[in-house]
Amino acid sequence: MSEETLTEELVIEDAPVETVPAEDRLEEPVPEEAMLTMEDYLEHHDYTLPKNGDIRKGIIVAVNEQDIIIDLGLKRDGLVPPDDLAKLSDEERAELAVNDEIDVYIIDANHPSSLQVSIFMARLNQDWIEAEEIMKDGTVIEGEIIGYNKGGVIVPYGRLRGFIPASHLSGLSYGMAESKRQQLLAKMREQKIPLKIIEVDRHRRRLVFSQREAQKEWEQEKRQSLIETLKIGDILTGKISGIRDFGAFVDLGGADGLIHISQLSWGRIGHPREVIKVGDEVKVAVLRLDMKKQRISLSRKKVMANPWKSVQERYSEGQLIEGVVTRLVEYGAFVELEAGVEGLLHISQLSRNMVSKASEVVSEGETHLLRVLGIEPKRQRISLSLKAVTINEQINWMAQRENLVVVDEGVAAADDTQTEEE
Repeated sequence: MSEETLTEELVIEDAPVETVPAEDRLEEPVPEEAMLTMEDYLEHHDYTLPKNGDIRKGIIVAVNEQDIIIDLGLKRDGLVPPDDLAKLSDEERAELAVNDEIDVYIIDANHPSSLQVSIFMARLNQDWIEAEEIMKDGTVIEGEIIGYNKGGVIVPYGRLRGFIPASHLSGLSYGMAESKRQQLLAKMREQKIPLKIIEVDRHRRRLVFSQREAQKEWEQEKRQSLIETLKIGDILTGKISGIRDFGAFVDLGGADGLIHISQLSWGRIGHPREVIKVGDEVKVAVLRLDMKKQRISLSRKKVMANPWKSVQERYSEGQLIEGVVTRLVEYGAFVELEAGVEGLLHISQLSRNMVSKASEVVSEGETHLLRVLGIEPKRQRISLSLKAVTINEQINWMAQRENLVVVDEGVAAADDTQTEEE
């Protein structure tokens, strides 16, 4: 290459570049890939395309009588078919509206015209997810028994149907006769009981509950909640759930309270069964609350009329009355005049003769004619006397009692004769 040629090429390279106005420039074609939006770009990749069984969010764009169209942000809309809508309740269908965001389950991603999606299946899937979370947390829930079979009872959870094996029911015991067990299972229908989820397997469609595992925890929570709302003096209604020698337990709707035998009646009783039985509905007053031990002490007699308040309307000084000796003490004997009203028969009022012990004159369970010496309603005291009753009064009273016995025996004999003739 000559020196002139080299010089010419250098001059050309160093020459100023002509600037072309922007409006006169020819735009080069933009590659198609650069014109795609991010959503389009993602949609062109296989891993973003929906597959059967996926859960996707979408926007309702049309609600028709037969179906619903869902915008899933894809080339094709989702279609909720009529048979899926039929699985929803009337209330659920009425709530579906245009522009609502909703989860759907992909039924058929390869349908030629539109994606086949399901609202029901998406919600069913959500129930499975919630069930798994509840099992993981160990939360106690309440369920209603809707049916039973040979092995246990059926309890719904959302759109799922769970099962409680008989071995996990609190009301059934091992070794129970099959006929008895089936009777108890039938009676449990529509009962609401505490439950814990112990197994969730959506692939096998298994949802298993346990009442036994939930019962104790449920009762503790209910008891704590109830005790926190109670105050001494509150009047409640409950059912007798158990009877013991020392009193009766009352189901207050979540927790049991105890009525001690001394608080069952104003009258003296030997056993709670004399005044109540299991299943009786009773009105009670809260007597004491032990927050630490979670104990509720109740009184039945507090909500009953106190017989001492009206005692002067039924008794007066000098009156002759019948009474039953209930207990003997060193200084005399107590005598029941009516339920809740006892009088004292002092040892000095037992006889005109000298008496060292009450048992020399009277015995527990005996009925005597007595005279009222004094009444003190505020102190709940009535003074009685046996020696103040005259001999003639005693004779007349005993004769009347004998006549009553004869009449009663005659009525009983007549009843027996009539029965035999029949």
